[in-house]
Amino acid sequence: MAISPLCREFARIFGGQAQVINGVCTATKVRNNIRVRIMGRRSRSFLTIPAAISFESRGRDGRALCLGETVILTQEINPFISRLRSAGIQVTALHNHWLFTNPQIWYIHFQTIQRPLVFARNVRNASRVLTNRPVGPSK
Repeated sequence: MAISPLCREFARIFGGQAQVINGVCTATKVRNNIRVRIMGRRSRSFLTIPAAISFESRGRDGRALCLGETVILTQEINPFISRLRSAGIQVTALHNHWLFTNPQIWYIHFQTIQRPLVFARNVRNASRVLTNRPVGPSK
């Protein structure tokens, strides 16, 4: 399926790569600044350090079901949640995927009904509280 201009702009605002998966516009990227070890081994897998947002089921008013997930460090959780909530985005889950990680990483899921480009901007703005400096295993 071809990637629409709306989907391309959605991904550009988010800073990710546009894809259409199961007919759904999805923007993905990895948080390359997080250097994580799982069970003592370095992992660079998208499964370890993902960030992704999507939109689908757009209504006549232009608003759509917008979903997101990102890997997040413990100290980033509260500031990120606060920013999402202030933008009308619901946090639906906070959990781990992997055991024995260093640093400790979490995954946060969120959702809303918004115009896709508004959602992409809101997530980008909330993401500004996420550290950009390299983070690696503690010694």
